[in-house]
Formats: sequence, structure tokens, C-alpha cells
Amino acid sequence: MHVKPLRLACLAAVASLAQADHLSPTIEVLGQRPYDHSTLTQPDLQSARDQMARTPGGAHVLDADSYRGGRVATLADSLGFAPGVFVQPRFGAEEARVSIRGSGLQRTFHGRGLKLMQDGVPMNLADGSFDFQAIEALTARYVEVWRGANALQYGASNLGGAINYASPNGRNAAALQARAEAGSYGYRRLQAASGNMAEDVDYYLSASGFQQSGFRRHAEQRTVRLFANIGWQLSPHLESRVYLGHADSDSDLPGSLTRAQLEADPRQAAAGNVSNDQQRDIRWSRISNKTVLRDGAQRYELAAYLSHKRLFHPIFQVLDQRNDDLGLELRYVNEAVWLGRGNRLVLGFAPSYGKTAEDRWLNQGGRRGARSNQSAQRASNLELYLENQHQLSPQLALITGLQAAQARRRLNDQFVAGTPSDRYSESFSRRYQGINPKLGLLHGQPGHSQFYANLSRSFEPPSLSEISGGLYPVNNAAQRANSLEFGTRGRQAGLEWDLSVYHAALRQELLQIATNVVGANITVNAERTVHRGIEAYLGGQHGGLDWRLAGLVNDFRFDGDTLYGNRRLPGIPRLFLRAEGGYRLPYALRLGLNIESAPKAYAVDFADSLQARGYTLYGLKLQQTVGKQTSWFLEGRNLADKRYAATTGVLRDAGGKDSAQFMPGDGRAWYAGLSWQH
Repeated sequence: MHVKPLRLACLAAVASLAQADHLSPTIEVLGQRPYDHSTLTQPDLQSARDQMARTPGGAHVLDADSYRGGRVATLADSLGFAPGVFVQPRFGAEEARVSIRGSGLQRTFHGRGLKLMQDGVPMNLADGSFDFQAIEALTARYVEVWRGANALQYGASNLGGAINYASPNGRNAAALQARAEAGSYGYRRLQAASGNMAEDVDYYLSASGFQQSGFRRHAEQRTVRLFANIGWQLSPHLESRVYLGHADSDSDLPGSLTRAQLEADPRQAAAGNVSNDQQRDIRWSRISNKTVLRDGAQRYELAAYLSHKRLFHPIFQVLDQRNDDLGLELRYVNEAVWLGRGNRLVLGFAPSYGKTAEDRWLNQGGRRGARSNQSAQRASNLELYLENQHQLSPQLALITGLQAAQARRRLNDQFVAGTPSDRYSESFSRRYQGINPKLGLLHGQPGHSQFYANLSRSFEPPSLSEISGGLYPVNNAAQRANSLEFGTRGRQAGLEWDLSVYHAALRQELLQIATNVVGANITVNAERTVHRGIEAYLGGQHGGLDWRLAGLVNDFRFDGDTLYGNRRLPGIPRLFLRAEGGYRLPYALRLGLNIESAPKAYAVDFADSLQARGYTLYGLKLQQTVGKQTSWFLEGRNLADKRYAATTGVLRDAGGKDSAQFMPGDGRAWYAGLSWQH
């Protein structure tokens, strides 16, 4: 499969949908459709919240309207107030460090440790990695975050859990919607979207473009995305929906600075990144289908997807990759009464397969030099899972679950250095297997106070880049963990809260470290580590005042390591807070103040000899909704123009010396936006 046919198919489908209301006289344009309309393939917001309320652990549904009132450029803009999610942009870009409970702890690019989904269909490549550029947060109606083993009902068995961006459909989207954003450092973003329906058929489509010169030098970015879905209600009990997606994304990479360089001039780029014209350019296309049949208390769900990605990535070498991935997921849900009590059974089977053709070349000013490596890589997975929730009483539910997973990672070295002998070959073939049980209790009623506890095991085989992404392959084992969680959530007297406390004992944690050799990184296993922490969210409204706060306490450590004892793991703050408060003024104006803070320094190396300093940022936001069609915002960020590291790389031992591991956050910036819908 080549990228061009799939790209053309996406573009043709979007174009045809855009003209649908001219092609068919039977289409009825509704001036005011209900904002939430649930279909078999697209649950509405309330249905998603009801499902979350049946989960015995950390889970949250984020209404997309909660972040549309400001700039929406990075994952931090959409996920920043999701409980339990640590997300910080890299270079102020779409790529970021995204972590839940320490998943993918030191990964600042090409994410891992989470199952990323759109409309319940996986976005990950078959090896478990995912690309941030594939997500357009403006096309979401809401975002679901299932932390840890609470994502088992979607087949996820990793430490972090799953994030699902749920799209609008033609039955609840505006017939026409437009949005424009602009601001500092050459920032521009445009989106046009449309939804419509004609009896049993509906569609939603979105086209968006984004560009910025960037706060730092050599940090220009440009992205164009097209998304569409079209659904057929074949009968009141059967629905099928096709999803199309395409993204073209080009990003210059300014690199990491020493702490001294950051404090002297955070806008500068690393000299090697400029001379080698380092960048990350992605062409990504995807088509998927989701079909749901409802038969009384039973549901049968079938999802299938196919994606192609092309990566041009000049870094320490020029990486040229072509990825083709496909997957299938069969899911059976039965909510019939069992033993005279409420019961919900979920059974799923999810095979996936991906192949990667990788060429490496010497980097000559960002262009391909002499070939340095070539390989054919394969990743495959088989996952079988079940979860059952049984009401022991009207107030108490017992949840049991089990997942069996098998994964294979293979590489065929097609460029063997030296004499043609096996001892020079980097080829490998590795298998990983895991059995992952879950046990949980949930007490209380949805919409009121709930208390929960669960015990679970997670399993994560390494991605291909975590074996072969450095200068040479590393024989990494699968990461495993046993986790215990307690918590509460609810709504009462105008307050909403979500609080989880967890403890995870990990074996063979996958940790990425810089080698300090030509800018390469490798991933290694840490024999024993511990992740424990607190995830907190509090929100409320009283009169014209509203507020929300999301906080993380992260205590991630080695556990009796030979070299590092019980030192904290580097790369993430121990305490991280986001808070926002707003006041409603006359004429539907809202004035808000927001704060982001990592108040304490945290380590950059395993030996804790080099640290990133703490910081606190302040911002203001003014918003107004005019009637039911128009809204605008004006937003100021980092108003004190603080110089700080948004995120960092990680070293084994800096020896107390400064090192180029710091990625500056954006300075003072202003943004404005205007939205209109009909």
C-alpha cells in the first residue's frame, strides 16, 4: 500500500461529503439540532459519563467545550485539566511528554505507554507507539481518560491506560462551523467543519490548518488535517460508521539547551540541530470502520482500521520510515440481569499487525548522505480480554477482569556492516506474553459520592523504537506492574471532585536515556521501580464564580537498585498543579485567571546530580459568547515572561555538570480566537 492512493481516497471522500447537501434533495438541514444525540456507534456525552460512573477507579470525561474557550494548539490545551494526566509540550509544539501514572515517563516524542483512540478505535501503531500529530482536538465532542487498568474494558493493559477522543456526528454537529485563532510567534490556526443528516445517513467533516514560527529559532511548524465520518443507520438496531483521517505535519526541531543557555537566551536553538537541519515530517492517513448491532441487552461491536505513515526525520542520522498498520477488534457486551442483579459483561478480541520499512542515512545538513542502515521491521499482537461488573447490592458492585496478551517484535537487517556474517547482523525476533487479572469494588451511586478500590496487573512489550531506535538494538524485556488504587469521585452541593491514590510495583520498567553520543537515545530496563502518587481534581461554581484545579503528586523511585538505591526517577516534577478561576461579568463576559506550577526542582539524571528548577506561570483569559452562534476569546500566557524548562531529557549521570537536556517553555504570549456556527 502506498500513501498516495489512501490520501486521495481520504480527500475524495471529504470532498464528496462536503457537497452532499447539493447532491441529494432529500437532505434536511436542521437549524437547531440537539447538541447531544447518541447513536449506536457514537455515544453522547451523558452516555459516556454514565459509563465512567460504572468504573471502579480513575476515569474522567472531559467536555470539549471546557477547552474551546482558549487556544487549542497542543495536547496540553485539551488534556491539561484531565485528572491524572501530565502533559507538557516539547518546544511549544504538538509533540509532548504525555504520562499517566508514570507511563512513558521519559518519552518526549513519539508517545508510548498509553492506548490512544479516536471514537473507540485504536490510533496506536501495532508496536504500541503513537503520533501526537494524528489528533485534532477541535474535532472532539468530548475526551475520555481511563487511567491504568480502568481501561481494560477497551482492551488496554498498559500502566497508563487509554485516552479516547470522541467525534461529533451529523446528528449533533452544527451544519456549518468556522474557527480562527492567531497570536504570538506567528501562530495561526483555522478550522472549518460541517455536519448534516438525511434520514438514515449522517456525516461530519473537518478541515484544519495550523502554523507557527515558534518561540525558539528553528522551531517552525505547519500541519494540515482532514477528518470525516459518515454513518448509516441500517435499522434501529444496526449502525455502521466509516472514519477517514489524514495529516500532513512538518516540524523543525530546535533541540535541547544547557541550563545556562536556557537562562541566558531561551529562544536560541541548539547549534547541532540547526547545522543538521533537524526536523520531523509526517504524512499520515487512516481509514476505519465501526459497526454495532444491538439485540436487547446484548451488543456486538466490530472495528477495523488501516493506516499508512511516512516519516522523514533528520536527527543524529536521517531516518526514513514507511509504516503500514492494520487491526481488528471484536467486542461483545451483555447487560442482562444475572442472579437477579444488574450485570455487565464485556468480552473482546483484538489482533493487530504492522510493518515498517526503515532506511537510515548519514545526515548532511538535513539531507540524505550515504546509507548507514536498512531494515524491515514487524510488530504483531493478539489480545483477548474480559471484564464483568456485578451488582452485589444497589450500592456495591464487584468488578473482575482478565486479559491475555501475546506480542512479537521482529527486525530483518538488510544492511549488514562488515563481512556478510551473522555476527554482524542486527536481526532479531522476540516474543512477549502476559496474563493480567483485575479485581475491583465500587460503592455508591452515579452522580453522587462514589468510592472505589482495585488491584490489577499491567503488561507492556517494548515498541520497535525501544529495541532498535538507538545506535544498536537493545534486548529489552516487557514492562510489568502490579497496581493498587483507592479513590473517590462525585458531585454534590455545586462541587465536583475526583481523587485517586495509587501504588504500582514495576518490573523491567522501560526507561529512555540520552547516550551523549551524536544525540542518540536508547531505552533500557530498570529491574525494580515503584510508582505511587495522588491524582486530584476539584471544580465548582457559585453565582458568577467558577473554578477548577488539577493536581499531581508523583513519587516515582528505583527500588533497591544496585547503583541508584531508592533515588527518585528523573524527568517529571514531584508536584504539578494547574488551576483556573473565572468570574462572569455583564454581557456574558467571563474573566479568568490561570496558574501552572511545578514548584519544586526535579532531577534530570538518575544520579540526581543535575536538576530542572521549579517554576510558576500566570495567565489571563477574557471570553464572550454572543447569542448562540458566535464566541471569541483573548488570552495571555506566561505573563511574567518566566524562563523555565517545560520538559527535559534524561541522563544516567551528569556528574553535577550542566548538560544540554533542557527544553524551554514559551515566553510571554498573546492569543485571540473567534468561533461561529450555524
